[in-house]
Amino acid sequence: MAAKSRNGKIMGKLDGKVAIVTGAARGMGAAHSRRLAAEGANVILADVLDAEGKTVAEEIGASALYKHLDVRSEADWRSAIALATERFGRLDILVNNSGILRFGRIGEIPIEEFRSVMDVNLMGTVLGVSAAIAPMTHAGGGSIVNIASVNGLAGSPGISAYVASKHAIVGFTKSAAMELAAVNIRVNAVCPGAVLTPLAQAVSAEIGADAVGRLARSVPMGRRATPEEIANLVTFLASDESSYCTGTQFVADGGLLTGFTLG
Repeated sequence: MAAKSRNGKIMGKLDGKVAIVTGAARGMGAAHSRRLAAEGANVILADVLDAEGKTVAEEIGASALYKHLDVRSEADWRSAIALATERFGRLDILVNNSGILRFGRIGEIPIEEFRSVMDVNLMGTVLGVSAAIAPMTHAGGGSIVNIASVNGLAGSPGISAYVASKHAIVGFTKSAAMELAAVNIRVNAVCPGAVLTPLAQAVSAEIGADAVGRLARSVPMGRRATPEEIANLVTFLASDESSYCTGTQFVADGGLLTGFTLG
């Protein structure tokens, strides 16, 4: 919760910070953007869904700008970084949230689709981290939050490309944290479980309502997360409250990975 200074002004956890959030047009990305802005950050909302992204930025207000960004494009990354530094003077926070999912069993999923998942989920993250190093170093440090998944810690049939990309993000996060600690850049991964997002709706359409119901019942808390609940964790990692946290994965899954129930 935001605090008041001595003069009565509301102070946020991220006052004076500048953030880029990818996949910000809807779902978790939009929730991350709103939460970061609510805590005082200036936020660049980046996505390829231009109309939706602009609408979210307009809803947030003067502290938000929309930028078209295909995370697979180095040129787009350079342009987004330039917008952040030219408009707001610095870059402190990067949330690599963009992600796609394709269904198909091993040996059956077209290799082009497998590669497309790796290009967006993994290479988009790699390019984002790489692009953020210079401006964050210039700013004296920063925080990078890579959105992975519980599927980055365990397997799941029928989505091997997604699982592979999320495992890779967790591993990449650890190496990036080791390399960037010297310049005061922290790098962490968030591993959500089932979240109520448009991506989850696509999963529901693919696997059916019965399977979704079984998944929800397998969560000890008995429900899926809201995007805002994941955004709270992202905001913590973006802020100085997590100043001694780097190179690890933070799980928010309602207890899904704690074990299994017999019977």
